[in-house]
Amino acid sequence: MTRSPLIDLAFGYMPAQMLHVAAELGLADALHGEPRSSAELAKETGAHAPSLLRLLRALAVLGVVEQRERDLFALTAEGARLRSDAPDSIRSLIRLFCGPDVWRTWGDMAETLRTGEYAWLRVTGKTPFEFFDTNEELSVTFNRAMAEHTRDVAPALIGAHDFRRHRTVADLGGGDGTLIAAILRAAPGARGILYDLPAGLAAAPKTLRDLADRCDIVPGDFFESVPEGADAYVLKSVLHDWDDEKAATILRTCRAAMRPDARVLVLEQIVPEMVAPDTMGTLMNDLNMLVSTGGRERTEEEFRALLADAGFGVVAITGPAAPSNYHVIEARPAA
Repeated sequence: MTRSPLIDLAFGYMPAQMLHVAAELGLADALHGEPRSSAELAKETGAHAPSLLRLLRALAVLGVVEQRERDLFALTAEGARLRSDAPDSIRSLIRLFCGPDVWRTWGDMAETLRTGEYAWLRVTGKTPFEFFDTNEELSVTFNRAMAEHTRDVAPALIGAHDFRRHRTVADLGGGDGTLIAAILRAAPGARGILYDLPAGLAAAPKTLRDLADRCDIVPGDFFESVPEGADAYVLKSVLHDWDDEKAATILRTCRAAMRPDARVLVLEQIVPEMVAPDTMGTLMNDLNMLVSTGGRERTEEEFRALLADAGFGVVAITGPAAPSNYHVIEARPAA
């Protein structure tokens, strides 16, 4: 009897937690430099040395570290992405999505499938954003994780749309400014507006320090209003957080602030009508929205209907913007 591939999938939670513990302990930071023993690493990270040795051996099989001797380990190039100061760090992404709160939420998926009610609210008693507001450390991790993800997909998104067409670009819900910074560097004649809740903007001055003369940082709530006068309003990974009613509210708020010739640019993944192996990332994100926020990834038809309901007509849909699986949906106010 051959081994079923479902076995490897079923035990996939184990490598995920191994990576999470490595990120939580700061192992990559401690290993940056010369190879070290489990005892040396345990002293620096506060771990139990014999247990840490067992983890390090498993991380070596995953390619996170390299075993040089029986108890001597070095960081690999891929493992270096778990360093907190690496330019391509994914440490916060792993800490967030493999952390206890998301972990418990996915563990309650069966009840979500029975009821249709998203698990985060049931598990924590609060919406995700209310929960982040009451947990400063988790809020910082969330904002960093979003910045890490945006950093990785920004080049593809900028390649998929010519932002030089726009004199002023407003990034709504743009967090620390990673995306608007990349846009402004690609469109040197443009000005930017970064708009988010105050907590989301906490790290923005640092991100935008070399672009401070070209980008205004404006606190606010896109459910209530957005800045007027921009040529393009960017919504990256915003609408998927919300159900159709709330997503339409965000879009109507944008429409109220827009000139007739302005554009809204929805940067999102699109669920295909017929799935394929390379769409698994989008489908997993859709399930994450199902259990974590009550939102959803949408099909092209669903996006067109949502935009029409909010008073927009779709001008163009570009993508997927390889190597990411994001699309750029350009829409304008309907006449």
